[in-house]
Amino acid sequence: MAKLWFRFQRYFRRKPVRFFTFLVLYLTAGSLVFLHSGFVGQPAISQSQASPAAGVQAEGAELPFLGDLHLGRGFRDTGDASNIARRYGPWFKGKDGSERAKLGDYGGAWSRALKGRIVREKEEERAKYIGCYLDDTQSRALRGVSFFDYKKMTIFRCQDNCAERGYLYAGLEFGAECYCGHKIQATNVSEAECDMECKGERGSVCGGANRLSVFRLQLAQESARRYGSAVFRGCFRRPDNLSLALPVTAAMPNMSVDKCVDLCTEKEYPLAALAGTACHCGFPTTRFPLHEREDEQLCAQKCSAEEFESCGTPRYFIVYQTQVQDNRCMDRRFLPAKSKQLIALASFPGAGNTWARHLIELATGFYTGSYYFDGSLYNKGFKGERDHWRSGRTICIKTHESGQKEIEAFDAAILLIRNPYKALMAEFNRKYGGHIGFAAHAHWKGKEWPEFVRNYAPWWATHTLDWLKFGKKVLVVHFEDLKRDLFVQLGRMVSLLGVAVREDRLLCVESQKDGNFKRSGLRKLEYDPYTADMQKVISAYIKMVDAALKGRNLTGVPDDYYPR
Repeated sequence: MAKLWFRFQRYFRRKPVRFFTFLVLYLTAGSLVFLHSGFVGQPAISQSQASPAAGVQAEGAELPFLGDLHLGRGFRDTGDASNIARRYGPWFKGKDGSERAKLGDYGGAWSRALKGRIVREKEEERAKYIGCYLDDTQSRALRGVSFFDYKKMTIFRCQDNCAERGYLYAGLEFGAECYCGHKIQATNVSEAECDMECKGERGSVCGGANRLSVFRLQLAQESARRYGSAVFRGCFRRPDNLSLALPVTAAMPNMSVDKCVDLCTEKEYPLAALAGTACHCGFPTTRFPLHEREDEQLCAQKCSAEEFESCGTPRYFIVYQTQVQDNRCMDRRFLPAKSKQLIALASFPGAGNTWARHLIELATGFYTGSYYFDGSLYNKGFKGERDHWRSGRTICIKTHESGQKEIEAFDAAILLIRNPYKALMAEFNRKYGGHIGFAAHAHWKGKEWPEFVRNYAPWWATHTLDWLKFGKKVLVVHFEDLKRDLFVQLGRMVSLLGVAVREDRLLCVESQKDGNFKRSGLRKLEYDPYTADMQKVISAYIKMVDAALKGRNLTGVPDDYYPR
């Protein structure tokens, strides 16, 4: 090693010009990297964002001032210039791991906002109260998971935890205990016997001594019921051509959910269908798409080897999804020939762009690209992340840009729009906690959150308005519609991309739609971070976007954009 170093020194000592040339090139490269890190990734803000959609102000409503935005890649900040770069750095840069871990205890008395959120959840029919039930410590009424919190238990928290795990029922007991299950295995009792106040929610009832306040969860859109490692998909009518729809069949006189799921897992099939004393295995296909669920009572035939579970009938099947991955839509590659057009996958940050990329890659079999470079996304399998966005090797390009010049660089676009209340919170979590992490409690309660809403809320509106104004061929997709009806909405997106829609492949995507960048619902805020003033401002922006969409003869924003 010493000999090599000596030769290196002698080489430059004899010819100093080479040394100085090498030094200049090194410093130049460092400067370019520094400049790149300061500018790449910051979405451009167009001049039109200073006063978007003039004339769409609702009568009697005072529109918020959009002049906080200025030309260039950033926002005007009330602090000094050094704070701007620190606060609004490149989109893909988040906090380090140690800070992401600071998810503190929310503590304190529950605010009125929490009660308001609970009321809203009920209005959205997330859960329906069905009564007070007897509970026996030796034979529980709800036999799924359970957890306790003797300081902060709330109805919403219990419901959220059970829903996240895919259970159909959530029950609260003794003011602080939460139980989940697929079936209530107890008798109904008088409402007066559920008389204990929730520990974290004054004025709300959380069961009583050996008494459960039970709620039925509405899981059709948000998640699915689970049975061990399998996911409950529902009750379905027997397909017309059974042998083609479900190619593996086994007779099981002593049928149980476990036995059928284990068989199909062993045979490497993602679906297990229980039909009385027969177990069928297969894939979701056009012959058995799992789109038309039947009333579960039609499948309510007791398993011969299981006391409390239904095993379906010869005519109506109980279907579970096993842990076997459906590989029919897992192959991905770059385009075989350079694309003749550039198609944007445009969205406001936090609107589900990464999730949409995951869906598009599975549905088309081609990698998506990006206007930015995000190392964490590349490492998770988005191989198009490293390609230059004009390479033509990717099926579409992720972008958060909203300037006229940037928009007009694309030949067409899928414009993904999400409820601003949800999008702002998702982007705040990403900014301070990474792609699947969460902002710490101190960030929500500190100055960061109000500043974030003040600067980013106007951009939510101007982003959509600019793409509608300057985009050449824009397909509008609402995030909420994509979640609710993935098969249809994803089919629309694939068609715009110029790829033939294969229904079996879309069905495959449905069965593994979450990907690696889904935040767990277990750490959701248990209070509403939006103040009354924030809500007033955001509601005005929603009206602007709604008017702009209808002005283009498109469907306006979904009703759930107005939760307040």
